[in-house]
Amino acid sequence: MSNIYRSNILRSQKRAYSEGTVLLEDDIWYFFEIDAEEESELDFYLHQELRLYRDDEWITGVLLEDGILATPYEKFRIENGDRILIKKSILFSLENLMEEISDDAFNQFITTLNNLNYSIYDCIFCHNHLVFLENQKIKQGVNFITFDNGDEICAVQHHFTYYKKQRDRFEFTLSTGKRIVIENIVK
Repeated sequence: MSNIYRSNILRSQKRAYSEGTVLLEDDIWYFFEIDAEEESELDFYLHQELRLYRDDEWITGVLLEDGILATPYEKFRIENGDRILIKKSILFSLENLMEEISDDAFNQFITTLNNLNYSIYDCIFCHNHLVFLENQKIKQGVNFITFDNGDEICAVQHHFTYYKKQRDRFEFTLSTGKRIVIENIVK
C-alpha cells in the first residue's frame, strides 16, 4: 500500500473537513463553521488545504493571504458569504502512529473505525507509546486513543509487540458498551 493510497483513504473519511461560510469585516476574513457557535480568523488556516464552493462544484486549493485560493492552475478570490471546507488536521501523535503500523493493520483499524461510525478526524486524544521506544530492539506496549463522533465516545487500546513478528491488537470500546477486538500479525 502506497502513501498515496493511505492519503486517499484519510482524505475520504467522514468529517475530514469543517464546513462554513466566510465574511470580510474590517479587512479581516472570518470563518463561521456550521457546527460551531463561534468564528475564527481565516488567516489561522493560511497555507492549508481548503475547498471553495463555486458554480455548483468544489474547487480544491491552498489558502493564501488576502482571501486567495491557489490551485495548480489558477487563483480564486474568496467572496463574502462563500461556502468553504477547511481540511482538518489529524492529531500529530495519531498521525505518527498510523505511519508506524503495517498496511494491513492500518486498513483493518480504519475499516473497523468507519464501520462503528467514527472517522480518524474524530480523534480527541492519542497517547502513542511507540515514540518512546524508538531505539529499542523489542517494542512492546499499549497506545490509548479516544474518538468522539458527536453522538458517542469510542476508546481504543492498541496493544503492540514488534520484534520477530509485528503484532497489533486493537480493542474498541464504545460508550454504549459495545466492544470489538481485531488483531493483525505480520511475520
